[in-house]
Amino acid sequence: MSIIETTNLIGQEVNVVGWVDTKRDHGKIAFIDLRDRTAKVQVVLVPSSLDEASKSLMSEIKPEWVIRIRGLVKARPDRLVNPDLATGSIEIEALSIEVLNTAITPIFPLDQDKNEISEELRLEYRYLDLRRPEMYDNLVKRHKINQLVRNFLDKESFIEVETPILTKSTPEGARDFIVPSRHQIGSFYALPQSPQQYKQLLMAGGVERYFQIARCFRDEDTRKDRQPEFTQLDMEMSFVSEEDIMALNEKLLIELVHTLYPEKKIQSIPFPRISYAEAMEKYGNDRPDIREDKEDNDLLAFCWIIDFPQFEKTDQGNWTFSHNPFSAPRQEYMENLMATKDIENIISTQYDIVLNGFEIGGGSIRTHRPEALRKVLEIIGYKGEIVDESFGHILTALASGTPPHGGIAWGMDRLLAVLQNETSIREVIAFPKTGDAHDPMMQSPSSVSIEQLLELGISIKK
Repeated sequence: MSIIETTNLIGQEVNVVGWVDTKRDHGKIAFIDLRDRTAKVQVVLVPSSLDEASKSLMSEIKPEWVIRIRGLVKARPDRLVNPDLATGSIEIEALSIEVLNTAITPIFPLDQDKNEISEELRLEYRYLDLRRPEMYDNLVKRHKINQLVRNFLDKESFIEVETPILTKSTPEGARDFIVPSRHQIGSFYALPQSPQQYKQLLMAGGVERYFQIARCFRDEDTRKDRQPEFTQLDMEMSFVSEEDIMALNEKLLIELVHTLYPEKKIQSIPFPRISYAEAMEKYGNDRPDIREDKEDNDLLAFCWIIDFPQFEKTDQGNWTFSHNPFSAPRQEYMENLMATKDIENIISTQYDIVLNGFEIGGGSIRTHRPEALRKVLEIIGYKGEIVDESFGHILTALASGTPPHGGIAWGMDRLLAVLQNETSIREVIAFPKTGDAHDPMMQSPSSVSIEQLLELGISIKK
């Protein structure tokens, strides 16, 4: 039985299990706050009410022990009701105590403000940190968002498809994590930076409406809103326009906020549309915080950033894609693309969704004709055999009757961090890594044995 259920069982005998949150000794009587995932409840320990085996445990019990209490639910007197506690109108008079597990003293107090504890320590003992109600609430909200998204997209005729984790290394912008193959010595898989190519291949396969809550991996320098592994809501649709995709996602975001965060207010519906040029001129960046009151944590200012340039210059003066090579230019610029003319002024079909100054998603209409993708790759410096080696599979797919299509990917960690009023995505990920991509709890990355390296045909150069 969960602790929260006991509030409706006054006068009845119950069995509850959980962690000892706190213990207060008052001579011949003691009080325990027992905690489970649903609530805390005050348990009264009186020797005269306990069986013989339990009496000796009264003095031994310590915080974070896991125990089972059999006891009688009693109403608290009006003057002792605790309005700040979900179970504040009742208490449980213990009849017996069973110790399910003892616990060493926690490395840090679980009721201490998280900002007063080293983050490295919190991550090293993450299983303790997750016992905090606010951390558990973050996980619950993440679950509820995932469930709402799945139900919404199911009603919109999407199907959820899982795509491979072991894939091919292709030049898509970020550095890949690579995985050696034991069966093909000297060859490597890559972990996916995103399911970008797979979702386009699903469109080639006639799936038409796909989504996935996908794990993605990028070997980049980390910061408070970036991790080496992260989660995307990924979706792709055939036979759609930019307007179709933005309208559907706007509808989903509004339903998500109204359902799970009714206390929050969306500043503007429909979401404002701001061109990339206007954003850069007015705000100096392409992820503006347009809140009218930036002190209000419950104000959500969504906006779309549109009309991105298709290409931008690298530090070396070469052309590169502004988002990814698979985004299509607006139709009126297709002729310039194919003629390699006026490159700097080609406008893409790219769109980003921004919330309170954070880019929480981005997508585009994709290039669905192989000759257009070849031209993009040529402009950014990929030619001949390199193109066929890295992108031959998707070029062949596009040449096989792939319909027009487009999509978007949300950064689920960033979205949840904003909605939960957290300053770092590490607060909304169950087991995140530090700023230097280290996991202090598992002590990873770590070395492997010589035998494992030999099996993979790898030697380490010191």
